[in-house]
Amino acid sequence: MDKFKLSSFGKHVVNNINPANYVNHTSNNNNNNNNENLHDFNDAEKFFDEPKSEIQSNHSNHSFISEKSRPSRIEPRRPPMTSFELHVANSPNNSYALANVVAVSPSDFPNNSYILLDNLFVFTTRHSNEIPPKTIGLNGNQRTWGGWSLNQSVQVRPFDLVAYTSKHSYIGNMDVEISFRSRGKAVNTKFEQDDLSRHFVKMFESQVFSPTQYLIFEYKGHIFDVKIKGLQAIDIGDVQPKPHVSTKIETKSILTNQSHVSFYKGRDGLVNLTAGSSLQTSNPNAVIRPDFKFEDLGVGGLDKEFTKIFRRAFASRIFPPAVIEKLGISHVKGLLLFGPPGTGKTLIARKIGTMLNAKEPKIVNGPEILSKYVGSSEENIRNLFKDAEAEYRAKGEESSLHIIIFDELDSVFKQRGSRGDGTGVGDNVVNQLLAKMDGVDQLNNILVIGMTNRKDLIDSALLRPGRFEVQVEIHLPDEEGRVQIFEIQTKKMRENGMLAPDVNLKELAALTKNFSGAEIEGLVKSASSFAINKTVNIGKGSTKLNPKELSQLRVTRADFLNALDEVTPAFGVSEEDLKTCVEGGIINYSESVDNILKHGARYVRQVKKSDRSRLVSLLLHGNAGAGKTALSAAIALNSGFPFVRMISPNDIAGMSEAAKIAYIDNTFRDAYKSPLNILVIDSIETLVDWVPIGPRFSNNILQVLKVALKRKPPQDKRLLILTTTSSYSVLRQMDILSCFDNEIDVPDVGNLDELNNIMIETEFLDDAERVKVINQLARTRPAINLGIKKILTNIETARHDEDPANEFIDLIVNS
Repeated sequence: MDKFKLSSFGKHVVNNINPANYVNHTSNNNNNNNNENLHDFNDAEKFFDEPKSEIQSNHSNHSFISEKSRPSRIEPRRPPMTSFELHVANSPNNSYALANVVAVSPSDFPNNSYILLDNLFVFTTRHSNEIPPKTIGLNGNQRTWGGWSLNQSVQVRPFDLVAYTSKHSYIGNMDVEISFRSRGKAVNTKFEQDDLSRHFVKMFESQVFSPTQYLIFEYKGHIFDVKIKGLQAIDIGDVQPKPHVSTKIETKSILTNQSHVSFYKGRDGLVNLTAGSSLQTSNPNAVIRPDFKFEDLGVGGLDKEFTKIFRRAFASRIFPPAVIEKLGISHVKGLLLFGPPGTGKTLIARKIGTMLNAKEPKIVNGPEILSKYVGSSEENIRNLFKDAEAEYRAKGEESSLHIIIFDELDSVFKQRGSRGDGTGVGDNVVNQLLAKMDGVDQLNNILVIGMTNRKDLIDSALLRPGRFEVQVEIHLPDEEGRVQIFEIQTKKMRENGMLAPDVNLKELAALTKNFSGAEIEGLVKSASSFAINKTVNIGKGSTKLNPKELSQLRVTRADFLNALDEVTPAFGVSEEDLKTCVEGGIINYSESVDNILKHGARYVRQVKKSDRSRLVSLLLHGNAGAGKTALSAAIALNSGFPFVRMISPNDIAGMSEAAKIAYIDNTFRDAYKSPLNILVIDSIETLVDWVPIGPRFSNNILQVLKVALKRKPPQDKRLLILTTTSSYSVLRQMDILSCFDNEIDVPDVGNLDELNNIMIETEFLDDAERVKVINQLARTRPAINLGIKKILTNIETARHDEDPANEFIDLIVNS
């Protein structure tokens, strides 16, 4: 063994390294003749074409290594060489590719020594007289890994592992992905994990490996492409080795006969791997790729949800079959993601294929299942499971995982019996899915992922254990989650210096309450459009870019603030509706108004801070025009709650009874999706279609409101309900008053002092004329008893008269 390499290791490792793999593997003339008919591995797209018997024959000769070619002594160490430039050429023959070595001239480097290319890629050398000086022979996989072309110059220098890692490092465990080099030569032969690991170590012992490395591997006449996914580097001085597996290319370590190699199926899933009998043997069909990290998905704000998904749906599939058999459990077959639109359900579906070491997922939009032909809809369901059933019959528990993703699940799999089409197709489709997921012939190699905005519409049988038993709600992101989403959405800007330094992502996250991930993405696009618009000179008949400003293009804080005015959250504050109710502002004409606002603020604090009051419902009652709706809107707007909604008769006018019930129910359900919510129900007697003639009202709507007013939100959600009515006695007869926690009386304007305050606040008339009005009304109508709305209307009418004071007196007296 080369002393240049031995200096990097202690005696313990040396004793466990097979010198045969360090020595010169250069084939002699006879060996080269045996391999001259093999296709060249220098082209990464070429494959072996010779019969298996020839490969096996060569394999019997120690995998293209002639015993006669092995030197009988260890070569002396040569003086260390500085980095210099070599030109890339093809490997002389296939033996170099199969041994995962590079060909060098004897005048450039010692035989069987480590070299470092471009300060990143480590290879083992082998002498070749066919390689001229200042040239290095690389096979196709090696050139692909390093990104080199033929005749390209590379920087090469000797590599010392101890100097590089500052420790005596060897591989404890290495995760590799294995695929047939030629899909056309894929076979269904079972390859046992432990046998593959032993042969891999025998072939490449004493070589240095790094994550992301590509190489060719021959086993029993079959040629495979192998990619190193991650490795555990162990220092021989460690008493307790660290279990961390690195996936970074900078990690480098040596393979010894004590190392273990865990094989996983490649993307094609064609290699039929079987786990060993040991409980420590990894599961070759593990659904999660060994190098997977959740942050690589590019989905922010869903840490808790991903943790639950992983624990419930995927964790059991990582363990070896022997462990699962001892536990006596079966894998989860169904996962349901539900929540508001734009929170990332479909994004998870698109990204989920990147985290899975399984067959390519089948993604189906719900309505695609349905067909106009009789029986075709049910057949479409059966076809989705056909591949999984065939493989499970052939391979049993060793079969790969088959994933089926349903988007818009509620559009097809509705509650049975709820459709009115009379065909029964919808019911049959539900029955077919139930039978396939958890029927008589059970499959253990499927995972069905469904996504919906309306979990309540899905047939209840689909939500039972054995079907979609894992149900994860994808919430609106909290502030920390919004920071993560902003980091993802602005990553390119930051990397390319396009984000101005005055942009604070934490500030933006605080300003974007109740924004979904999709809405944050839209906000970033809007901010970018404001920044881009600064560089465009829009002239008459032409639009030109300003080259000077283009080079200084930056997305600034001001651009994001402008975008906040343009992009509003779907589950935010309905400011337009609420501000319409308080267009003229709140006029504090008496202590009663101040008291009502103070009481409202107190209930807001109670909902926000109390651990026992997740739900508080208030009833504001008074005569028509007393200002109940305006006061409710003011309390809601001043609360600072991220979600504020109003149910108004204007929103449901003309709807059928069923449509009104659905609208009210959906609005209440939306009010459970934010941590803090306020719901304003305006004119509740109108919502229930009450009219004094008859009297008549909708009992169905009334019962829905009774239930909704008492229904507590989920554990981590809080809701304040502000309801207004002008028919308090009617509500008493309807027996709905018991649904409210408290009642607030909103009085009319009662006396002349309050009327005078209103005129002052609205700047109506001067002091002398106001005195005249008050004195005149004191004689004709000392008790006003009018609603604030009526008085404000009279003021605006009088403003446009030639004699506003007398006109106002007449309007008040006659009201």
